Amino acid sequence: MTAIDPAKLTARLIQCPSVTPNEGGALILLAQMLSEAGFECTRVDRNGIANLFARWGAKGANKSFGFNGHTDVVPTGDVAKWRFDPFSGHEADGKLWGRGACDMKSGVAAFTAAAIDFVRDTPPDGAVILMITGDEEAEALDGTVALLDWVEKTGETVTHCIVGEPTCPNVMGEMIKNGRRGSMTAKIAAHGTQGHAAYPHRAKNPLPALVHLLDRLAQHSLDSGNASFDPSTLALTTIDTGNPASNVIPAQSNATLNIRFNDLHTGESLSNWVRAEVEAVAAETGIRFDLQFKVSGESFITQPGWFTDLVSDAVEGECGRRPELSTSGGTSDARFIKDMCPVVEIGLVGSSMHQTDEHVEIAHIHQLKAIYTRILADYFAKS
Repeated sequence: MTAIDPAKLTARLIQCPSVTPNEGGALILLAQMLSEAGFECTRVDRNGIANLFARWGAKGANKSFGFNGHTDVVPTGDVAKWRFDPFSGHEADGKLWGRGACDMKSGVAAFTAAAIDFVRDTPPDGAVILMITGDEEAEALDGTVALLDWVEKTGETVTHCIVGEPTCPNVMGEMIKNGRRGSMTAKIAAHGTQGHAAYPHRAKNPLPALVHLLDRLAQHSLDSGNASFDPSTLALTTIDTGNPASNVIPAQSNATLNIRFNDLHTGESLSNWVRAEVEAVAAETGIRFDLQFKVSGESFITQPGWFTDLVSDAVEGECGRRPELSTSGGTSDARFIKDMCPVVEIGLVGSSMHQTDEHVEIAHIHQLKAIYTRILADYFAKS
């Protein structure tokens, strides 16, 4: 049989308008292909989100190698500003253009093509598993999390996993992710008493207290990083008072901050720190504060070892360069998978993801398929 062309499959996936939470036909296409190749496919939909679990080989195999990715994409923005129709999968200048070309329909196409060709040409002693979600770009509550809940409930197993997110800043093969920072968002509401700006003694202005609090938080050094992670960061993302009148002291002002943290912290420890700072400023100023926290994911690290070496060897073999192990960037669904098995991310150059005129080098898609194929071969050859 003819090998699957991952670039052509990427184009077909781009043509599926799967803007979160719409499935757009992408998972239907993949399920059909995988079923025809002998994979047992199950839709694991939850709360209107489409997810696909596909397994070739025996359930509960001692070696069950998994791939994870998503077919949902972010909105296109102003279509008129695109060089080509964002859902056309147009080929030009040696590149494939369209929403999801980079993040991450190319990655899904590459590991789907690699998995199908691999089990057909060299059937392994074990299982090859694909977990593909339609809910990574939004809240991610019913995507990979739903798949992992289903895996636990049904007794499926995944012993090691690759996430196909774009991982390379500029050059193909330069970086893999063996961990990620955690992410926590804090929303702060400062409550005072509204009044006339000419009579401030009759009001209680929440703004000075909020500004003082935010300055304390922003000026604090969380840590200096460590061997695996850069220093943790705190970013003030918005301050909102919504006061159109210059002669009115507002009753309330709100702020939001985001902390990206390494493994020297947890979401709980950082929440406790923010809460203590708030209580100190409240006691000092008499302003009442309300707090809301959301931890999108804890930090994690897959320690360097034989698995990261296996992935690095495959990248070096196909790209001619040894990739850097990195924990940089934002969050990904690897933050959920790490609770089930060791996980590493390797994918394409991510410079155009989420942008107008998102695109990917066609040659890189073929290169990524070759990397995934080599990883599969080396994994199942390992005793």
